[in-house]
Amino acid sequence: MISWFRRKSKVEILKEKYTSLMRRSFEMSIKDSAKSERLHSQADKLFREIQYLSLRHIEN
Repeated sequence: MISWFRRKSKVEILKEKYTSLMRRSFEMSIKDSAKSERLHSQADKLFREIQYLSLRHIEN
């Protein structure tokens, strides 16, 4: 119950956005491959940021 009121960390928020973008990219791949590629590249940028923040958190 306490976890309902817990604030999400920046990494958790980015992971949700990444998952959403990858899902949309997959769904758009059938209809519009160019838009799918744009969504996938945005997701890739988020993935790199997630990795950076995770590594920085481990070092501290």
